[in-house]
Amino acid sequence: MVKLIKGGVYYMGGALLKENVAFIVEAKKRAAIKGTISYSLLASHNKGSEDDVKIKFDALASHDITYVGIIQTAKASGLKSFPVPYTLTNCHNSLCAVGGTINEDDHLFGLTAAKKYGGNFVPPHLAVIHQYMRETQAKCGAMILGSDSHTRYGALGTMGVGEGGPELVKQLLGQTYDIKRPEVIAVYLKGKPAKGVGPHDIALALVGATFKKGFVKNKILEFIGPGIKNLSMDYRCGIDVMTTETACLTSIWETDSVTEEFFRVHGRAEDYAPLHPADPAYYDGAVVIDLSRVQPMIALPFHPSNAFTVREFLDNASDILSEVNKEGEKLVGKGNFNLLDKIKDGKVYVDQGVIAGCAGGSYENIAEACEILRGKSCGNGEFALNVYPQSQPVFQALADNGYISPLVSAGAVIKTAFCGPCFGAGDTPAHNGLSIRHTTRNFENREGSKPAEGQLAAVALMDSRSIAATAANGGAITPATETEYKKRLKPYFFNGEVYKNRVYSGAGKPEPEADVIYGKNITDWPEQLPLGNDLLIKAVSVLTDPVTTTDEIIPSGETSSYRSNPVRLAEFTLSRKDPQYVKRAKEVRDDEYLRRTEGKLPQNVLTEAGIEIKPDAMYGSCIVAVKPGDGSAREQAASCQRVLGGVANIASEYATKRYRSNLINWGMLPFVCKNSRFEVGDYIYIENIRRAVEEGADKVTAKHICGGKVKNIILELGTLTPEERDIILCGCLINYNKNKR
Repeated sequence: MVKLIKGGVYYMGGALLKENVAFIVEAKKRAAIKGTISYSLLASHNKGSEDDVKIKFDALASHDITYVGIIQTAKASGLKSFPVPYTLTNCHNSLCAVGGTINEDDHLFGLTAAKKYGGNFVPPHLAVIHQYMRETQAKCGAMILGSDSHTRYGALGTMGVGEGGPELVKQLLGQTYDIKRPEVIAVYLKGKPAKGVGPHDIALALVGATFKKGFVKNKILEFIGPGIKNLSMDYRCGIDVMTTETACLTSIWETDSVTEEFFRVHGRAEDYAPLHPADPAYYDGAVVIDLSRVQPMIALPFHPSNAFTVREFLDNASDILSEVNKEGEKLVGKGNFNLLDKIKDGKVYVDQGVIAGCAGGSYENIAEACEILRGKSCGNGEFALNVYPQSQPVFQALADNGYISPLVSAGAVIKTAFCGPCFGAGDTPAHNGLSIRHTTRNFENREGSKPAEGQLAAVALMDSRSIAATAANGGAITPATETEYKKRLKPYFFNGEVYKNRVYSGAGKPEPEADVIYGKNITDWPEQLPLGNDLLIKAVSVLTDPVTTTDEIIPSGETSSYRSNPVRLAEFTLSRKDPQYVKRAKEVRDDEYLRRTEGKLPQNVLTEAGIEIKPDAMYGSCIVAVKPGDGSAREQAASCQRVLGGVANIASEYATKRYRSNLINWGMLPFVCKNSRFEVGDYIYIENIRRAVEEGADKVTAKHICGGKVKNIILELGTLTPEERDIILCGCLINYNKNKR
């Protein structure tokens, strides 16, 4: 159902041809490279050269665990007003359930900042960030930058990019988003999905085929082909938002009459434009998906790429769940986690179902789930079904078209627009529980459990249709293709009055005399020092997992309430993965303070190794990991390390461009080292590091001190733009902008 094509391909006459078959001369190839939709969108927003792309976006978006830090950083760097439309949504900390007043303090900060600097403010429970941006801000041919990794509006002809907060700060200060021109991968869709197969099934098939191979990492996915016409807009958006889980940079789709109808229904017909690749157009590879062959899918814990067809899973449940158990026991210890007890009488029973967020909470997903459950029951046992429409306009349309009442009668609980089930701030199952969710992620801890305290629940991703079929079958996992129901749905309507009467729309209308209101938890960033001439690094955490997510570096859930307080939040760093990290990092930070104030060396082992730290050197800590940075765009995964005295990461590779960028923007060196093994307590000493960064070196020689022995190693810095080098030299983006002023 999913085929990967390595190497160049041409899209010609509606079909894909491998480069070695097309026989196109070099001159025509150069023209065909410029024939993709992606190329034209990047070119129209590029302030740099063809290869060194410098993007200025048309609009920005953040939610309430990112916008405070972004605005605080921009303010410290000289912000006067928002130069582009900036929308502040409130869909992550909207429960206001942890930390007393501090969540609502953040919301008040956001509203008053929107007034002062000229932005839009969407109050809590009104819409999840990405649905609001789809409904009101996306435009064909536009580019939007969001401080959330699932910033994806490609199905609407808008190239959405999810990045850490500092990249939005740069846009607010008139700077650019700098990347090498990315490769473009064609996603060729053909066929038509079967009844009971939903967008999450297509998305999980795509993620399962590409993520582990790194096939589309940091590349653009361009959706083309005859299968697009067979997909509704809700369906397309449901696939598109999940492209984040492939590790791609962004996405874009061909537009058509379905796209045009979306904008008309939302009162923005003028925002539609036809977008199609040229004939021929050249792509750096391709993914071919036969929609007619995709079956209901399930992504088992603990990653969306751990994907199987539901039927394959049910036929091999014991073997597959045994493997999941092994992963779970790594987190909470042998004998403390067991999903095999979900198998009863040849069926696999789950404890909970959730349909929510930017992926699951759409009108069609919920309406079709309603048709599957109509006249049936979720039961009065342990299984529970929670449904979150992704915006109040969607909720209203579902209610007015008669889809809410049957769900409630079946036993489903309807809740307001909220992202919590995606990141562990809502509907946490019991210990050893298994939840099936039409949400974006199922990483360990994303459901809200605390493995460090012996708690562990798990999430499997499924489409809303199969979740409804499972609910109708007493919690026994059931593919929707094996359920009888009427699929015909009533047309969707959009009531813009919902937003007109509640959203503060202040984009382009700053009020400079207005005051921003600060709550008790909102603090400024601690001062950061510039890079020293030499650098001594102590490894205070060594992570050996194949991939380390940003959730594991700075957990989600209850910690989200402290995102506006850098020092307080830093206490949670690696708390679920390496609980001793904070203590070790603080010790290094304290040793550096003593070295600077009293001239004391941090450890005798350095003098025994013949290493002398010079007065103008810097001493700090680092995390060593195999492949850190998968998942969320949250900048705090880097800033928390920096607050604790972190100066670098050492990795075999970085899972995403956005995590590497977060490190750089917080003044940390993104080292790559593939041939050395490190242990907690090891030292790495680099002479003349400042000069190396200034001169544009892409690698440096360092001394690795382990067990009293010293050996030379090579640390790669990789490609850094001149601006990125200056940011590292200055110590962080705030310092960089202060120096510019």
